Amino acid sequence: MNESGSLNGTGVPLARIQASDGNSSLELSSQLPVFAINPWDVVLCISGTIIACENAIVVAIIFYTPTLRTPMFVLIGSLATADLLAGVGLILNFVFQYVIQSETISLITVGFLVASFTASVSSLLAITVDRYLSLYNALTYYSEKTVLCIHMMLIVTWGVSLCLGLLPVLGWNCLDDYSSCSIVRPLTKSNVTLLSASFFLVFIIMLHLYIKICKIVCRHAHQIALQQHFLTASHYVATKKGVSTLAIIIGIFGASWLPFAIYCVVGDLDYPSVYTYATLLPATYNSMINPIIYAYRNQEIQRAMWVLFCGCFQSKVSFRSRSPSDV
Repeated sequence: MNESGSLNGTGVPLARIQASDGNSSLELSSQLPVFAINPWDVVLCISGTIIACENAIVVAIIFYTPTLRTPMFVLIGSLATADLLAGVGLILNFVFQYVIQSETISLITVGFLVASFTASVSSLLAITVDRYLSLYNALTYYSEKTVLCIHMMLIVTWGVSLCLGLLPVLGWNCLDDYSSCSIVRPLTKSNVTLLSASFFLVFIIMLHLYIKICKIVCRHAHQIALQQHFLTASHYVATKKGVSTLAIIIGIFGASWLPFAIYCVVGDLDYPSVYTYATLLPATYNSMINPIIYAYRNQEIQRAMWVLFCGCFQSKVSFRSRSPSDV
């Protein structure tokens, strides 16, 4: 952002403190320029650090644990990798804005963040599809066809994310036309509109699939109850817990990203930058919550963490293998 108050990268304002009178200018002429650091940028940088640390642990566990090579964990690893890169991108964005001010670096940083967060959202969609397939095609889920499907989803996920991240670097930016800038400079209004529309599409698909998953879970619970000739309280509690968990997952995802996606469409560059920060920050929190929902709750990963950090595994501690359909 230039000194007139425009937005740079994720909407970071930079202000150079200059002396207003001649005497002060002479006194400060031999000193280094002083920059005001926006507290919102500090919060984003801290968030990026936490995100990077959380997801680095997940990536390391999945990479160094041979038993975690199933499609479900591959997708979780993809999500953790995307969130890890997003956290690193937030850190680099802060460093480059206050250390190296360059339009080229700004474009690269913004493109890196766009690609990372797009890969994160797309990986969430892939995990949702995997959960649905594991319930809908339970008998044929563990087959080569499923592995091929997972690999294709990963290729599409990262291919699309990379393409969207390269768009501002390859010229789809507003550096030469300030009037076309969006709330996230140097992205254009049309660029952020495309990103928002893509998110809305992903959100609708995820919501549709989770509703179908809820119906399948309820139907399975009812079939089990009929086989046992009565509906026990445990069946009701298990079904209610599963549906509640799904509602929490889609609710957190929507609450994190919807405000920013909507503001990207209705917001304007002339609006106060605090609105951009206030909607962008919850979106970054989604990458902070993802490893808790999709990784740390999984008992296979819990066991791998126990081995990694304790160097041993106590057999008396009970762990149950989980399938992708576990919610």
